[in-house]
Amino acid sequence: MKTRLIPALIFFLFISTASISQNAAQDSTMLKKLYTTALSDGKAYDWLDYLSNQIGGRLSGSFEAERAVKYTEAELKELGLDKVWLQPVMVPKWTRGFKEYAYIESPSGEKTVTNILALGGSVPTPNLGIKAEVVEVHNFEELASLGRQKIEGKIVFFNRPMQPDLIHTGHAYGGASNQRYSGAAEATKYGAIGVLVRSLSLKNDSAPHTGAMSYGDTPESKRIPAAAISTKDADYLSGLLKLEPQLQFYFKQNCKIWDDVLSYNVIGEITGTTYPDKYMVVGGHLDSWDVGDGAHDDGAGVTQSMEVLRLFKKLNYKPKHSIRVVLFMNEENGLRGGLKYAEEAKRKNETHVFALESDSGGFTPRGFSLETDAANLAQIRSWVPLFEPYLIHLFDEGYSGADIRPMKGNINVLAGLQPDSQRYFDIHHSANDTFEQINKRELELGAATMASLMYLMDTYGAK
Repeated sequence: MKTRLIPALIFFLFISTASISQNAAQDSTMLKKLYTTALSDGKAYDWLDYLSNQIGGRLSGSFEAERAVKYTEAELKELGLDKVWLQPVMVPKWTRGFKEYAYIESPSGEKTVTNILALGGSVPTPNLGIKAEVVEVHNFEELASLGRQKIEGKIVFFNRPMQPDLIHTGHAYGGASNQRYSGAAEATKYGAIGVLVRSLSLKNDSAPHTGAMSYGDTPESKRIPAAAISTKDADYLSGLLKLEPQLQFYFKQNCKIWDDVLSYNVIGEITGTTYPDKYMVVGGHLDSWDVGDGAHDDGAGVTQSMEVLRLFKKLNYKPKHSIRVVLFMNEENGLRGGLKYAEEAKRKNETHVFALESDSGGFTPRGFSLETDAANLAQIRSWVPLFEPYLIHLFDEGYSGADIRPMKGNINVLAGLQPDSQRYFDIHHSANDTFEQINKRELELGAATMASLMYLMDTYGAK
């Protein structure tokens, strides 16, 4: 009896191996088509050109942000998707106002003009600005050790650099970002009248980098103005303080916090042929900071995500699952778009099985950062040979993306595209984030890489 089973087992193994080989060949062919089409007949670069150069910086609540909503909605409709709609979301509105002005004043009265940017969400200075002595600190522990006696009535200068020896620059950014986000709230506890924060950049230059900050539960009447200072000026100020501790710093900023306003997430969908009620999401955030044109952060992610669905339509690929592109509003200073999408998905009892975000710039893709369980991680890593011809090799556990993370716990796999990050924080949140910093081929490679992972997840499903 056992002897008779051996030929049958051999036949089964032969059929199974042949099937796996055939699937691998089909998948390889599909990935080749996706990369070839993206590189020879792509649309992401043209879309990004318009977003960057015809619309510009798209701070949530701004006229430019609303123009971006209308533009991307129209472009998605042009693709012939099954559904395109706007998802209403209330977003914060903060305006920068007239350009900031700052200088260092030595005890002898000599003034050195300094480059600063108000942090997003900061209150303005008084009309005449503020001028005070400066206390340099590197972390909240050092701030607390100085106490009210040495801080009250002064400007706190947070000067902790991003750690330069970390190859993953996102980790270096994370290690320094709390001083920007919570520095004003912490300094207020000790009577500071203003805050300067070293720009979160690994490059030594004169371009300050803005970003979101929060006052926590600080009463409105006690909130103090907060600004980013360029890395070059931060080093100069730090060196000067060692020689002249009594120097003063003057700055004036004219920003304003308004009431929340209505905006939208932009959503397009290709309905699945087999599982129309199971959703896969690909997206980026449509808003950006106002000082550049938001080409890398995150116009690149927006247009790459749109390109994923365009490639599927172009190649007449009909997905098993319903695939949505979601262009989230207000990632930069509130995350309202990501929170609203997750809230609506839960309210409608929608089943989401996969989400992919691009929000790390449009540089050369290296792979993906994945938030999932062991079974799904193993399946995705089994596809590594398919990606090797395109020099994609990172399939690591880690952070996926801010806008898709609100769905965590109700979704099987979250993934973030990981481009080469070495230059990203040179331009991030600064006036240097412009379309001229985009390489067309790198942008297109990222879009094809995202489309490839989306195709494989759709074909084989999440575990």
